[in-house]
Amino acid sequence: MTTAAMSHRTRTDRRVPRPVAVSSWAVPVMVVGQFALIAVVPVVIALVGALRQVGDRAVRGAAVLLAVTYAIPLVVWVTRPDGAQSLSKDMHPAFTGLITAASAALVATILRARRRSLPAR
Repeated sequence: MTTAAMSHRTRTDRRVPRPVAVSSWAVPVMVVGQFALIAVVPVVIALVGALRQVGDRAVRGAAVLLAVTYAIPLVVWVTRPDGAQSLSKDMHPAFTGLITAASAALVATILRARRRSLPAR
């Protein structure tokens, strides 16, 4: 009788899921393309996916940074009584740059995490 060895993956060796990676690219495209309010969907996907399924602390930190930089103009837009009709029109260009930079940081940490998880040659 033969037995197969089961390999259990721990939290530290989990790879970055594809939806997290795709969402990290989609956020700056949507914000720069004037679809800032709809960008909440990839921000939430990136944040929840990174916090629940990624063991790398840098990826999780970059996802939190992206969510915070996106949440600030969203909260300002929602709470202002005289805000513009859309988040894209109400958002300061500096926040667009910050969101893009935070997304670039998330993409960079995802690529670094993927390189570290590849087997050595």
